[in-house]
Amino acid sequence: MKMTKGLKNSALLLLTAMVGFGVTGCGTANQTASTASNGAAPKAAPAAAASTDTKPAEKKEEKKEEKKLSGKLVVYSAGPKELAEAIQKGYETKTGVKIEMFQGTTGKVLSRMEAEKANPVVDVVILASLPATQGLKKNGLTLEYKDAKNADKLIPEWSDKEGHFFGYSASALGIGYNTKLVPTPPKEWADLTKEEWKGKVNIPDPALSGSALDFVTGYLSGKGESGWELLEQYKKNGVAMAGANQEALDPVITGAKSIVVAGVDYLTYQAKAKGEPIDMIYPASGTVISPRPASIIKTSKNPDAAKAYIDYLLSDEAQAMIADTYLLPGRKDIKAKNRPGVDQIPQMKIDWTWMDTNGDAVTKKFTQLFK
Repeated sequence: MKMTKGLKNSALLLLTAMVGFGVTGCGTANQTASTASNGAAPKAAPAAAASTDTKPAEKKEEKKEEKKLSGKLVVYSAGPKELAEAIQKGYETKTGVKIEMFQGTTGKVLSRMEAEKANPVVDVVILASLPATQGLKKNGLTLEYKDAKNADKLIPEWSDKEGHFFGYSASALGIGYNTKLVPTPPKEWADLTKEEWKGKVNIPDPALSGSALDFVTGYLSGKGESGWELLEQYKKNGVAMAGANQEALDPVITGAKSIVVAGVDYLTYQAKAKGEPIDMIYPASGTVISPRPASIIKTSKNPDAAKAYIDYLLSDEAQAMIADTYLLPGRKDIKAKNRPGVDQIPQMKIDWTWMDTNGDAVTKKFTQLFK
């Protein structure tokens, strides 16, 4: 090993020191020799080297923690409007990232994405239908995010185990009724085929309502082709297809209709809380709980901000907002507020995969039946 000019006259001493302390590396030998020439204790050299090695790692970690989000985030959301706006405000305050929001039904969101497929602009999509979101993943449109905060606390059946979508909330489908017009509400889906309900019932359009499509496909996935018999009897008894969820509910609130079948429960509970004469039952034979998943789109121009949005949806703060909106929170540790929880709602046995595969065909047949 070549030694420095200042150590030529101390070669013997240096060699003795190296052997005595078992020094093996060139860098360590130079450091030990320098220390020995200054009369310092050689044992201090390894400690100094360790200190030099750790500082860059600490600085690198600090820089990672200080990383700031920037730009804007484009979110397409199937509502509800008040919740989407509250979450937008909370996220913007927390991150400084501005959200550009489009709100519409699941059908309208999907139609907009289709129109923009040559030049996609959306970063995060929230739909009111699990099968529809499964379709986004199947078509390769979603970005995997396995490290989402609090994802381990979500109800597993509502989310993708590979991190392509997150069921951050849900609604259940039931029979909503006007309490002034219906003193004794029906107890089962089949009750609405009776003469007493002829011309008095609305049903949402599954082409516009993702949750209504979940109900229809869910019912058919368990019943098979025989399930169409109930829907055909509904048609014969004057059940009217009446737009999306709110459009189907409003005539029941005003008294123009008595009942909405396959109605979204959180809208009913919101109206009830405002003093409207409306309430809901879930048939004992079971219903469908329809998750509302959020997913990051693979073509996102701001994936870091999109991931932060998912984290915020699953946070304590946003989940509390969800409960306040009468939706079912997606996290198992957050309780529903002023409404039945997941464990209080009887559920029918359904096949989400079948629902995803057959959604378009069911929508087409249903529309032809009720038009």
